[in-house]
Amino acid sequence: MKTIKALIVDDEAAARDVLDSLLLRISSTINVVGKCTDVPDAVEQIKLLKPDVVFLDVQMPNYAGYEIVNFFDEIDFAIVFVTAYDQYAIKAFELSAVDYLVKPINRLRLKEAIEKLEQHVFQKDAISNYHVLLDTLKDKELGKIVISELGNKRILQLSDIIAIEAKGAYSTIYLQNDKPLLVSKNLRHFESTLPENDVFFRSHKSWIINLEHIEGLNKSRGEIQMRNSILARLSKYRFAEFQDAATELKL
Repeated sequence: MKTIKALIVDDEAAARDVLDSLLLRISSTINVVGKCTDVPDAVEQIKLLKPDVVFLDVQMPNYAGYEIVNFFDEIDFAIVFVTAYDQYAIKAFELSAVDYLVKPINRLRLKEAIEKLEQHVFQKDAISNYHVLLDTLKDKELGKIVISELGNKRILQLSDIIAIEAKGAYSTIYLQNDKPLLVSKNLRHFESTLPENDVFFRSHKSWIINLEHIEGLNKSRGEIQMRNSILARLSKYRFAEFQDAATELKL
């Protein structure tokens, strides 16, 4: 049987031992090859032991767990974040982690995380998510975004996004060369996630558009003709700002 080599990183000895014990009881595929007290120690052990997965505490002295990505040119291991604070779950998925666990660790929840981890490690689906993060860190500019679709992660090039339309708590992402995606995120999420580079513009309470995909404007009807025959709305209160943004991009 193929095993998954795991490294546990936590500044608390008791927390390391508890997780090690739980993994031993719950999974026959997880083999804990090492335990570390902080990020620098983990970096050395990752390079030495080549683990498949790192169970990484979020809050630790000197370096937060998610800062580990700054120490590698390429992330070739999966990450499961462990935190005492549920709010860090948001950060975990922003960083494309396989999963996260909240302390005190629930055995059923750990079992679910292991099942998800096994799927990712054995199928090698998780690795591409980290390239999105690393490219962003290196280029200092977000060029891609990771979207959850039907329980799976999908990487989108921002330049391929024509527009995003709000539909209640959901949003439809219109793409240049693919069918639209319905995702369980509202426009506020995308406003805070998309880069502040003047390409994406909130034209209406229900629309974010990519200014580089505009094909026409009907001011009297408050409509913006986008590529792929998509009609986005333009609020009369955003018209002047829209003109300024379009002029700046020389549209």
